[in-house]
Amino acid sequence: MLEYPRWKYILIVVVLLVALLFALPNVFGQAPALQLVHADHTPVTAAEARSVSAYLKKQKIPFTGTYLQNGRLIVRFAAESAQFRAQDAIDGQFKKEYLSALTLVPRTPAWLRDLGLKPMPLGLDLSGGLELLYQVDTHSAVKQLVRMYTQDAAHALAAANVPVTSITDVATGGGDLPNTVRITLGPKADAKKAATALAHSLQGLSVSSSTGSSGTVLSATVPSAMINQRENYAIEQAITILRNRVNALGVSEPIVQRQGNDRIDVQLPGVENMAEVKHLLGQTAMLEFHLNDTENSPYQAEQTGNVPLGDKLYTNTPDGQPILLKREVIATGDQLTGATVSEGPQGPQVNVTLDSRAGENMLRTTKENVGKAMGVVLITKRVVTREVDGKKASHVVTTDKVINDATIDGVFSNQFMITGLTLGGAQDLAILLRSGSFLTPISLVGQSVIGPSLGAENIKMGIGALVLGMAGVLIFMFVYYKVFGLVADAVLVSNVVLLTALLSMMHASLSLPGIAGIILTVGIAVDANVLIYERIREELRKGVSPQAAIRAGFDKAFSAILDSNVTTGIAGLVLWIFGTGAIRGFAVVLTLGIGTSMFTSLMGSRALVTLMYGGRRKLARLHI
Repeated sequence: MLEYPRWKYILIVVVLLVALLFALPNVFGQAPALQLVHADHTPVTAAEARSVSAYLKKQKIPFTGTYLQNGRLIVRFAAESAQFRAQDAIDGQFKKEYLSALTLVPRTPAWLRDLGLKPMPLGLDLSGGLELLYQVDTHSAVKQLVRMYTQDAAHALAAANVPVTSITDVATGGGDLPNTVRITLGPKADAKKAATALAHSLQGLSVSSSTGSSGTVLSATVPSAMINQRENYAIEQAITILRNRVNALGVSEPIVQRQGNDRIDVQLPGVENMAEVKHLLGQTAMLEFHLNDTENSPYQAEQTGNVPLGDKLYTNTPDGQPILLKREVIATGDQLTGATVSEGPQGPQVNVTLDSRAGENMLRTTKENVGKAMGVVLITKRVVTREVDGKKASHVVTTDKVINDATIDGVFSNQFMITGLTLGGAQDLAILLRSGSFLTPISLVGQSVIGPSLGAENIKMGIGALVLGMAGVLIFMFVYYKVFGLVADAVLVSNVVLLTALLSMMHASLSLPGIAGIILTVGIAVDANVLIYERIREELRKGVSPQAAIRAGFDKAFSAILDSNVTTGIAGLVLWIFGTGAIRGFAVVLTLGIGTSMFTSLMGSRALVTLMYGGRRKLARLHI
């Protein structure tokens, strides 16, 4: 007799039941929907949801239901025409209260949503949506780093009372990117004392000394490894910020990933209104804090065009009056750790918290400049494409805007307030700071829209290919292996269910390459069953009893199945770890599919066969 441990039967049944539950949301499909979030990103309440529902009913716009999800209101529709009408109506009535976004949401019943069960999200090629390509200005990040070292060197030498003729940043080594801080000491300066003073503030830089016509020159060069680290940090930080801003949109399973050396690919499945998304994501800005120059006249600088050395003239200000700010940066947006809005004595204010390094710099600055003014500059960059001589040419346009100019009333370090803002301006600034300010500007260099109709066509073609492929395999297995073929067919179906459940549990996006991975997984699972069944046939030809042939077939085929799946699994893991986009999507499905096929082909198939033939004392032949 064949025996199989009872706990394995229980394990298989439990796994399949759980898999069916997690896979169930995928059978209901998707529906057009409208997503509403507050402009200040506070959660939408149930009362506000009822107000929106009542307004849509009043406008006679049909919708199939509303529900709250992560502080957002989702309104679901049966047709896209109603979805578009609803957005126009809500934008007209509630424009100041909500930001709306067209999207696709699952038709999952409420009881499944209450259990936290979701279908696997569909990739851009299946659901339609937006793809945006951003470029990170890594050169600006390096220039900012060298500029910080230049300021640190100036402060260190001033504190040590070392006379300096000039401190500049220059490009060395044949490149055009500044990578060296060049310090020309005064005639009576002590070079050793200067080197000692610079040792702490310029850690990690290689300092060399030379004698020039104007005196001793110290050159502190930033190593190439540190430059590469700075560039990578700028890109990773930009990815993090874009993820934060995309999450604020509430898009289902967005993809934000690095592409090439200095670009970031943002994919937003199900989103259709590009203008709104570009507005929310396009705040590719960074903040800088500068002291005002109170000794020179900004009006004279504006009229004559002669800006004092060490200053910069700003004309884009809240009141339209020109302002002169010192070029030296006190703190930057990437050094902010928190920003909240509150009501202060002077009206709405943004409470800002800096990191320790920026706090020390702010403390030193405010100690020396109580009663003077400090300006906050918002720097944005955008790409403008124009046609020149019949060809399209793109260039970056930089906009500097002074968003705040306030007097330093007292000494502070890492916590202070930005005042003089309207309530809306304070809320927008706090949101910008909370989501993160870019270390270096980024610019939109590419965009594309995949319509939902094309996505629906891709789904139809992909599912059609999956159904045809599986149907061919199921029929072949039944014709060739008879009853054992039916067992293999049941195992293949359960394998697809199990794989679907895993993808849903992991919230892994399914794309066309992923569907190809599912089809390939079916083939891998069939291979395992073919190896087992052919080994059973071989044992039967040797004259072994049917039950002994079944036992030997599963035992002896195990090593061959394991070896083939391990080698394929290694390739899948490598693609999963190092691949991006469609390649990674294929690798995820393939790797998970190998695991599910091993489980179903070895445990599931053996359990079914043992259940069918294991209890028979007199078994003359097998239907194989």
